[in-house]
Amino acid sequence: QVQLEESGGGLVQAGGSLRLSCAASGRTYSGYYLGWFRQAPGKEREFIAAIRWTDGNTYYADYVKGRSTISRDRTKNTVYLQMSTLKPEDTAVYYCAADRGMNRLYYYKDDSYAYWGQGTQVTVSS
Repeated sequence: QVQLEESGGGLVQAGGSLRLSCAASGRTYSGYYLGWFRQAPGKEREFIAAIRWTDGNTYYADYVKGRSTISRDRTKNTVYLQMSTLKPEDTAVYYCAADRGMNRLYYYKDDSYAYWGQGTQVTVSS
């Protein structure tokens, strides 16, 4: 059973930074992709970044390149999303997701992921 729990959300001023954490249940995640998505009110869920657990390869949506970094800590079974230069339009619920059997070309699609956390709210004030 894969269990994911996000933390680190909160209220931050525009231009600030935040690091989100996703703690994964205690098992090996070899072969898994772990991704971060977000959903703003009234909008569809959108891809932010993903990391392949085995080798640490990372993938980013174009709109966050240069201001977000995804990383993992194998010893803590945790994935991080470091975000900087936050904007009010970054306000959303941020979700962590995981899957192993996906087609590697579709890491950016939310329906490629079978396991999801409950989400953590990020609010960026202007």
